[in-house]
Amino acid sequence: MFAVYAESFSSDDPLSGLVVGERPDPVAPDGWATVTVKAASLNHHDLWSLRGVGLKEDALPMILGCDAAGLDEDGNEVVVHAVISDPAWTGDETLDPRRSLLSERHQGTFADQVVVPRGNLVPKPASMSFAEAACLPTAWLTAYRMLYTQGGLKPGDTVLVQGAGGGVATALITLARAGGLTVLATSRDEVKRKRALEIGAHEVFESGARLPVKVDAVMETVGRATWSHSIRSLRPGGKVVISGTTSGPKLDDAELTRIFFLQLQVIGSTMGTRSELASLVSLLDATGTRPLVDRTLPMADARDGFAAMAAGDVFGKIVFTR
Repeated sequence: MFAVYAESFSSDDPLSGLVVGERPDPVAPDGWATVTVKAASLNHHDLWSLRGVGLKEDALPMILGCDAAGLDEDGNEVVVHAVISDPAWTGDETLDPRRSLLSERHQGTFADQVVVPRGNLVPKPASMSFAEAACLPTAWLTAYRMLYTQGGLKPGDTVLVQGAGGGVATALITLARAGGLTVLATSRDEVKRKRALEIGAHEVFESGARLPVKVDAVMETVGRATWSHSIRSLRPGGKVVISGTTSGPKLDDAELTRIFFLQLQVIGSTMGTRSELASLVSLLDATGTRPLVDRTLPMADARDGFAAMAAGDVFGKIVFTR
């Protein structure tokens, strides 16, 4: 079958290990389903995999991709939940110490077909296209959990989204606005600030700019470059919810004095559960809110999408279609 996969690693030139070609058809174990992929979206996780982060050399070649929407064996339209937990695990899948994502231990979604545990399938509503649905399982689910599970935010709260532009950040802005929050956003890029306003931010600011108000929560995916600004933007008792460190994890100043003196909360957040994915799908179906797609490409042109993400030339999600 057709597939986009990692053949080798390179921290300096990650795309050098990317192959667009053929791989064997998957065989579904008992209790697993075979999904014919109609659309799959690109995540930073896929670039990190090509750098050898989270993917072991003995797992190569590995089909990349966490996210997909398609058809199960019975022709039902489904969205694929990307978190694979241990078969014996019960409860929140994101807390399973043996969990993995598709394309780490199990072959990913950038292919004609993908096999996943049957319980990982969520019905896709007819109101949503395959391309839109394919955006949800990683970036949009991450944003949903950050805001409403880990952040516990409610209508009327004020939230700051750092680094508007990427898939998680644009999802945060859109979902926060849909949930009745006051949304502030930052970006170094003037064009991305303007687009953040278009998709739902109430106000936008240059990265690091002093805000007119202290916020209830900050959604942090950038890391080192924005950490101090995030902490200093919070009201006493506020929360910073962190799900990524795209600028690096090593802080110049962790702002520990401000954290304990103002009784701030630092909360980690990773992906989301199948039930949260189902709730997210229901929210979008009911409200008409839709993921922002930066571009849609044939999966055969996946290298162009990877190159755009590596260059930072993205606002929203890159989707590959079959």
